[in-house]
Amino acid sequence: MGLEEVKMDDNKIIITVSGTDKVGIVANIATILAKYKVNIEDIKQTLMQGHFVMFMLCDIEHSELNFKDLKNALVEEGNKMEVEVWVQKKGIFEKMHTV
Repeated sequence: MGLEEVKMDDNKIIITVSGTDKVGIVANIATILAKYKVNIEDIKQTLMQGHFVMFMLCDIEHSELNFKDLKNALVEEGNKMEVEVWVQKKGIFEKMHTV
């Protein structure tokens, strides 16, 4: 990975949401992202025996919050909805999932 690719990856985050399915999970997370000007680039979600799982790839280049504060806002929203929310930098996420 070249220096330019690393800089581009600095603006990419992976958000994972997991929990019992209920109305509003996608909408509430997307609302937080829109509020702070975070662009959703890709989203995948599935329902497995009543268990909701969602992955989002987002760009935080124009975010009004730094990574840590955005992560805290998303985790706090997850707590309100009683779902787990994990937020990671894309580069770290990829390193953790490379065998």
